[in-house]
Amino acid sequence: MHPARRLGVLALLVVTGLCAAEQPVGTGFGAVPELGYRPVPDAIAAPPGGNFFEASGVAFGPQGHLYLFQRRSPMLLEYDAQGKFIRSLADGVFDHPHGLRVDPQGNLWATDDGTHFVVKLSPEGRVLLVLGRRNNGSESDWTFNAPTDVAFGPNGEVFVSDGYGNSRVVKFDAEGRFLKTWGKYGTGPGEFILPHSIVIDAHGRVYVADRENMRIQIFDLEGNFLKEWTGIGYPYGLFLTPDQRLFMADGGFDRIIELGADGKVVGSLGEPGHGQGQFAWAHFLAIGPDGRLVVADVSCRSARRSWSRSGRNRRDR
Repeated sequence: MHPARRLGVLALLVVTGLCAAEQPVGTGFGAVPELGYRPVPDAIAAPPGGNFFEASGVAFGPQGHLYLFQRRSPMLLEYDAQGKFIRSLADGVFDHPHGLRVDPQGNLWATDDGTHFVVKLSPEGRVLLVLGRRNNGSESDWTFNAPTDVAFGPNGEVFVSDGYGNSRVVKFDAEGRFLKTWGKYGTGPGEFILPHSIVIDAHGRVYVADRENMRIQIFDLEGNFLKEWTGIGYPYGLFLTPDQRLFMADGGFDRIIELGADGKVVGSLGEPGHGQGQFAWAHFLAIGPDGRLVVADVSCRSARRSWSRSGRNRRDR
């Protein structure tokens, strides 16, 4: 690929084995085992226009299709399981993409922090539900201020981390009716400085990436504080696998980590930079049904990258 066209912002990782080497990761961190992934170049075809640009979110559909959210038109892209471009979705809907999730029914949920709304899309890209009001950044039962991510409760509840302008989590029922909210700006339990990502495990525990406090806070489904995990870096994106392994994109120290049930780092991959195996603001991540790990790397300027498994305080959005 010609250097002028090397604006890749996606890192794709495919499982092949395990590497037991230990490496120091990030200033102030000790050595931990290296997660067993290696980069696989150019595993995803370029979108129309020839380049990726500022990938903010990634998600896998139930059939292994990959959805990419990026900050240049076309903004929402769909790929098949082999990395072939299929189509763009919901053209003209978004202004500044942020987080992207797929619910158990295969619908897509996208957060747009530039225009302050969350949208639910069918797998074909048809708008099914809108939460928040476009271009109305405020704090109420029905508005957000730069929301960041979405998670789903056991009964279809929708949890929104609301995010850059507000410092809270908002809970809705499956039909989008407001139920409750919790959190405020601060450093204490149940307070946030930029809740950036949110996931819910099989036991109904809500994990919130409290990014600028450099911790993950854990709550029950009603917002009651349970505990916090610190000493993990800057939690940008969170992802839970079906077998309940928790992965985190650390955009402050430019790495991907896996966290154990005690909140300790059990392995990592990546380092700062713009080359293969490096990250520049790793933002969100997703793991597909075949074990592929994909990282949306907002500021990477290297070629598109893939991986296979082998042996700071930033105000970005």
